[in-house]
Amino acid sequence: MTFRGGAFRMLLPKMKADAGNMDREIQTRDFSIADYEAVLQLWQRVEGLEVAEGDDKEGVARFVARNPGLSKVAIDGSTVVGVAMCGHDGRRGHIYHVAVDPGYRRYGLGKRLVQECLDGLRRVGIMRVIILVADYNLGGAEFWKRAGWEDIPGAVPMGIDV
Repeated sequence: MTFRGGAFRMLLPKMKADAGNMDREIQTRDFSIADYEAVLQLWQRVEGLEVAEGDDKEGVARFVARNPGLSKVAIDGSTVVGVAMCGHDGRRGHIYHVAVDPGYRRYGLGKRLVQECLDGLRRVGIMRVIILVADYNLGGAEFWKRAGWEDIPGAVPMGIDV
């Protein structure tokens, strides 16, 4: 990985693409609301990721405006191939909807996006980060555990619509 002009660049090994095998250069950058439609399509393609209330364009725009520079996308040319939504409440960080296009998995791209989110949270003074993984999302749980995340003993996620 290299850092040039404000974006991280990742060279991936040869992999299948629509036009045959080719080298891919993946750049990561801050999420922009202009990315929303492509990100929504990616979320809908990723097994185990639930698009729910608050994930509409207006809700995501509010989230990103409250947490500037923390959410990330990965781009292959002009195609969004990865995303991590990230924010904080002033005390705890939260990472949501990490998704990598199935054709780009197992190359460290999800890990890179999460690390950039963690680095951003650290820069704004956040020292603890929480995620929620759906109990049926076994692949997602495996990803997070491989990355060193742990269950929070005694904690049960709860919620209410307001």
